[in-house]
Parts: sequence; C-alpha cells; structure tokens
Amino acid sequence: MKIDTIHHIAIICSDYDVSKWFYTQILGFKVEQEVYRKERASYKLDLSLNGTYLIELFSFPNPPKRASFPEATGLRHIAFGVRDLKAWKDYLESNNVICQEIRIDEFTGKQFFFFNDPDNLPIELYEI
Repeated sequence: MKIDTIHHIAIICSDYDVSKWFYTQILGFKVEQEVYRKERASYKLDLSLNGTYLIELFSFPNPPKRASFPEATGLRHIAFGVRDLKAWKDYLESNNVICQEIRIDEFTGKQFFFFNDPDNLPIELYEI
C-alpha cells in the first residue's frame, strides 16, 4: 500500500469573505465549487491551482482559535513552490501582506519566506 498524492488541504477561516478574497485574488487560486451548507451555517469553497484541486476553505460560526503560533501540535504550515521568489515577495508586500525576510534552506540551498493568511495560518513560499 502507498499514498499517491496529497488530495487537498482543509482550512477553517474566521471571516469567509476575507479569506475567499485572499486565496483567490491575492494568491491566485481558482474557485471550482462553492457550497453553502444551511444546516451547518457553513460555506465550503473548493480551490484549485494550475488545474489541481488543493484547498477546501470552510467557514463555521465561531470556530476556536489556534492553540498557539506556530509550535502547537498539528499542522505547522502549508508551503507552495514558486519560480520567482523575490517577485512574489514584492507582489505580496504591494498588497499589504506582511512577509518575513527571504532565508536560505541550509539543506537544499533554496530560498524561502513565510507570511500569514487572514487567520494567521503560516504559509511558506519555496523556490523551485
């Protein structure tokens, strides 16, 4: 038995409209399907990137906050590969997204940096 691929990442947001805008307008994800689930008072937004389904964005009434940042047990961050890291950093900062400085991965020699989504979920962009 083996796992073939990551199917998707599920993210619960506190402000659906803000997070939907961030992931689609700032990061460039495409909306594949948007469903409002009345019984849960919840949206489920399926997002893709370059034709690959990657993120399920959920909204729920009053979701609990993340336990601590970022060393709580569980998912530490999500990372996306990009070809022009400096251009991405400049683009994000021009859209008022606060970014950490570009660093070098000591094992691969590749560049990377972190920023946060609207709910402070840490996101890494990694040079490919």
